Order: sequence, then C-alpha cells, then structure tokens
Amino acid sequence: MRAIPALIVCAVLAACSVPGPGEAPDGIWDPNEAGNRKTHEFNRKLDKRVLRGSGNGYTRTVPEGVRKSVSNFADTTSLPQTVVNQILQGRPGPATRNTLRFAVNATLGFGGIADVASNMGMPKDESDFGETLHVWGVPEGAYVELPFLGPSTERDTAGRVVDLVTDPLSYVLPVGARRTATAARIVAKVGERGEFSGTVDSLLYDSADSYAQLRLIYLQNRRFELDGTEGAAGDYIDPEEIDTEGF
Repeated sequence: MRAIPALIVCAVLAACSVPGPGEAPDGIWDPNEAGNRKTHEFNRKLDKRVLRGSGNGYTRTVPEGVRKSVSNFADTTSLPQTVVNQILQGRPGPATRNTLRFAVNATLGFGGIADVASNMGMPKDESDFGETLHVWGVPEGAYVELPFLGPSTERDTAGRVVDLVTDPLSYVLPVGARRTATAARIVAKVGERGEFSGTVDSLLYDSADSYAQLRLIYLQNRRFELDGTEGAAGDYIDPEEIDTEGF
C-alpha cells in the first residue's frame, strides 16, 4: 500500500518531458544536457578516484570462483523484485520461471551462491519498474545522468525510485540480511567495473566526448532491451566494437 502513491507520482513524472515534433530528430531528447554534463564529470572523477581502482583490485585479488558466487547471490536476491515487475507487465510465464529460479537457487544453490537453475533451463532474466512503465505506455522522457548511478532516462529514474519500495525481500528479511543483500549487489557492480575495465576506460577516458558516447550507447542498448519499440536509435551497440576516436 505504501508503494501505490509512489507508483502514481513516478509514472506522472516520467511522462512530463516528451519532445514535440522535430525536437529530437536523432532520437536523443536531452534538454538538460548542460546539467547532465556536469554530473557526468562528477561521475568520471568518482570512477577515476574510487571505482576504477576498486574494481581492478577486486578482480586481481579475489578468485574468480568467489566473484562468481557473489554475483550469483546478488542475482538471486534481485529475483523477487523481477517477479513483481513481470507480474505487473502481464507476463506470467517469465514470472513463474523466475519464481522457480529463485526457489532452486535459494535452496539447491546454497542460499543463492550457486546458479543451479541455469543448468536446469532457467537462465538469468532481469526486469525493473522502468520496463514496467514502458509496457504500460509511459514515454521514455528526457535523457538523465544520475550522480553515482550514471545514465538513465526520466522513465527509468522513476522506475529506480519505485524499485526501492517494491522489493519483497526488504519486507521479509531481517535488517542484517537486507544489508548483506545490498552489499552483495554493490560488490557485484564493483566486480563488473573491474571485469570490463578496458572497455570502460576506453569509453570514459579515451574518447573525445565520453558524455555523448555514453549517452548513445545507453539509449540504444536500453531501447534494444525494450524490443526496439522506442524507435530512432538503431540496434544494439557492443561497447567492445566502439571506435572512441570517432567521438
């Protein structure tokens, strides 16, 4: 019940900024670019001073098996929220499959540290409230770069807020267990920074305009994830294939 007002408010906020005819001919609606670029510079400095070193250190010092277990645990703890969103999207099949995936990994996977379910034909499948808003017909809105979190849109930002209050585990787990789950998700993200260090470094520090490139990659890949129904941005971009000198 506490989430209902947040759902309504965030859905309205996500629909506020919609470009008029001809205002986003290249498929990118970024009316707050000046402010976004300042946030981007903050995020770059944060990455350079904290995240890059932490990610590289994590991947160098922590065995791959341990890193995989942390990522599996983080994925398992996110599954109930994925199920909620898939139900709200009217997708009972994926919701059922992810419920079974959670049950299998939480039990046979020793609390989620082993991904037994994937070997049983239930691969990783994520969703969020940003996708739910998309399914409900809420437009993408303007591009946004968030402090600490990075690229987003008005719709996805609203979705992030709602996801904070609709995670079922946050209502059933004790405080200590919730903190462990949150810590695992953060550590898994740090591990991803280290794993893809070369690509991220090239994007953030070697390109002529890292803001424009990051914006393009995020929007195209996010629209690809949402089945390409937002139009105008083309197909999926593999960051490994990006020529940073062209930006």
